[in-house]
Amino acid sequence: MQFKTCLALLCCALLSACDTSPPDHDEADILISGGLVFDGSGDAPVLADVAISDGHIVFIGDAGAAGLHAAQTVDVSGRWVTPGFIDMHSHAELDLDYGRDAAPYLRQGITTVVLGADGDGEPDIDAQLSAWEQQGIGVNGLLYVGHGAVRSAVMGRAAREPTADEAQAMKLLVRQGMEGGAFGLSTGLFYVPGTFASTEEVIELAQVAAEFPGAIYDTHDRDLGAAYQSVGYDASVLEGIRIGEESGTRVIFSHYNLQGAHNYGRGDVAAQLINDARERGVDVWAAHHPYTATQSSLRSYTIPAWAAAGGDDAMLERFDDAEQNEKIVRSTYDMLEIRGGAEKILLVDERPDLNGKTLAQYALENEVAVHEAVQKILRVGNAKVMNLDLYDHDNTRRLATEPWMMTCTDGRTPRPDQPIAHPRTFGAFPMKFRLFVQEEEVLDAATAIRSFSGLAADFLRLPDRGYVREGYVADLAVIDPVRYRDLATYADPQLQAQGVEQLFVGGRFAIRDEQLTGELAGAALRRPTP
Repeated sequence: MQFKTCLALLCCALLSACDTSPPDHDEADILISGGLVFDGSGDAPVLADVAISDGHIVFIGDAGAAGLHAAQTVDVSGRWVTPGFIDMHSHAELDLDYGRDAAPYLRQGITTVVLGADGDGEPDIDAQLSAWEQQGIGVNGLLYVGHGAVRSAVMGRAAREPTADEAQAMKLLVRQGMEGGAFGLSTGLFYVPGTFASTEEVIELAQVAAEFPGAIYDTHDRDLGAAYQSVGYDASVLEGIRIGEESGTRVIFSHYNLQGAHNYGRGDVAAQLINDARERGVDVWAAHHPYTATQSSLRSYTIPAWAAAGGDDAMLERFDDAEQNEKIVRSTYDMLEIRGGAEKILLVDERPDLNGKTLAQYALENEVAVHEAVQKILRVGNAKVMNLDLYDHDNTRRLATEPWMMTCTDGRTPRPDQPIAHPRTFGAFPMKFRLFVQEEEVLDAATAIRSFSGLAADFLRLPDRGYVREGYVADLAVIDPVRYRDLATYADPQLQAQGVEQLFVGGRFAIRDEQLTGELAGAALRRPTP
């Protein structure tokens, strides 16, 4: 059904469609009364009351007919009640004071974030989860153990294959992460040091993860279309599928899309690569966000991997070697050409002399050539950048229609003193809803909400989240569907989303009457065990 049809249902949905049997007790903690309930399955919504007690959903139906009362009643007539949303690839800064409350994620209706992606997840997963439990976090969080972090711990940034002893040490770290509660292994094969790993190395490590039931292989694959030197988008996707297929892990391409103007209009190809694998029995899924700009680092976008091998000191020595630097400079311009030029690289670093300027502007202001600007910045430290217009909106829209496509922000909480950042941290979910449900009408509302919630819970095999069902944890959003909208832009990226009027994390108000409560009600989630 389309968006307008869903609004019409608000007036005609029947209470008889819900279970009105009485709950085990006649008083709940909170009653969410009179909303249109989307349960996360993709089925049509129904008008129903939802009751919460002890952090769980205890009743869905007609509370009046069932004689159910509550200590608190929230009238949500004219609003939608949905499961809390699951951000399948996030960089929420839950460990830092300015990010612990997860405010920009909560404002979108997100109640769970998946962290440790891109190969970055440190192997001491148990310590990380325990720290969250002690300090409190604003959303539920779960983790992958990262191949890049594991390889760095054992080999640094060495551009070679591991020795037998190093390979064994990496396997032990992956096992440590999985035993500590990681949901799987993540890679960033585009990044140093992941790019130095062979497919076989990753398969062997993923096989360790696969010893734990339900293990996931999450990948930022080797070449989304703008890598240097390119292996090609299609080959990169097939490598990710092969790793899952041969290791026995379930696969997610956690920000699945095609990069570069040469890949505009190839959404059907991207969809077919995954559908072909699924048809032969490979358990492969994906997530994406709706923005056309990426975010990564200046080093990754402008310095070839061989020149970054060995760490920053080794890279700077190569800058100072005339013969090597000549090769680096040529590569820098080749890499920038793939990405649309220095004008398309927007610096979003915390450093105020960089933030908000394109690489071209920075070079002009400093009266240096572009390659000199790159090296000037990197001598101080790597910098965060966005690559504008790298994704094709038509590809994103096409991929949004696939039944295996979930949703992510890929967003990092910006520092308070960082004015320009990627707006996806603040608006990815409502932007996808606005574009593909309200404006272009390629998804119906129930399907979009499923891609935000139940679909992700199914993939993660969360036994009690992602759906509005009795017995499930009360991670719930109450949304005004007319006002649910992203406000953040590239020029003004930290505007909070609007339209989430109430938000419950574990049955506690994280947002009440559109105001953040400051509750740190999130749970540290460990991989479910059979």
